[in-house]
Amino acid sequence: MVFEIIGNEPLNAALRLRLTDCEKDLLRSEADMAGLSMSELVRRRYFGKPIIANADNIMIKELRRTGGLLKLIHNESKGAYSNQTAEALIALKEYIERLSSDR
Repeated sequence: MVFEIIGNEPLNAALRLRLTDCEKDLLRSEADMAGLSMSELVRRRYFGKPIIANADNIMIKELRRTGGLLKLIHNESKGAYSNQTAEALIALKEYIERLSSDR
């Protein structure tokens, strides 16, 4: 039975795993925080793929939106605040890169 396809291969093999109730609760909590299923979280951890909290994705999206607004301010003011907007855009870029590198 194929549940999902990742890349070119279907996920058609299952693995039974025994956990304590506490371990399962922790796994479910971490998967929920990352916006992933427990299976996907375990696959990513085991195969060394990035895991990013769903909150971080939302934060990155909001930071990019803020950058767009700063660009709009810069353009509409004809560069009157260019030093301030440049500093803010650099700070936003660095923060987005930091969040992205934690993936």
